[in-house]
Amino acid sequence: MKSHSTPSPALPPGYQAYAYEDPFEDHVGPLGYRIDGNRISFAFNADGRHANTSGTLHGGMLMTFADFALCLTAVWDQPGEKCVTVSCNCEFVAAGEPGQLIEAAGEVVRRTRSLTFVRGQIFTGDRVLMNYSAIVKRIPGARAPAAGQELAP
Repeated sequence: MKSHSTPSPALPPGYQAYAYEDPFEDHVGPLGYRIDGNRISFAFNADGRHANTSGTLHGGMLMTFADFALCLTAVWDQPGEKCVTVSCNCEFVAAGEPGQLIEAAGEVVRRTRSLTFVRGQIFTGDRVLMNYSAIVKRIPGARAPAAGQELAP
């Protein structure tokens, strides 16, 4: 099996880290986001740390990336709001490989007083790797980000 042990510590061009502490995401990342108008998208550079024993991207890594993307999709335009994942459904469509740029895009399907419903896809180039849908619990009034740390277009 080909070795892919060199980590990719840099975010893809145009993406930035979200300013909060998440030890697990820090361990497998960096995971990044960018805002383009009224849309948010996500990316990371896959490397050997993200592979399974078959040499393709580990499903757990894709699920971690989906959780990162769906949570930020749910709250990025809701100042001071945070969320926790209540339910997440994932459908693996194709395999990704270390060395690829992995991206995600999602949308809010519905927002209620206490829940937000989100769906999206993870892809590399024009190939979909995973579809996901989720429900997150809204946590309004959470501590606002520090000055200069808020998500902004």
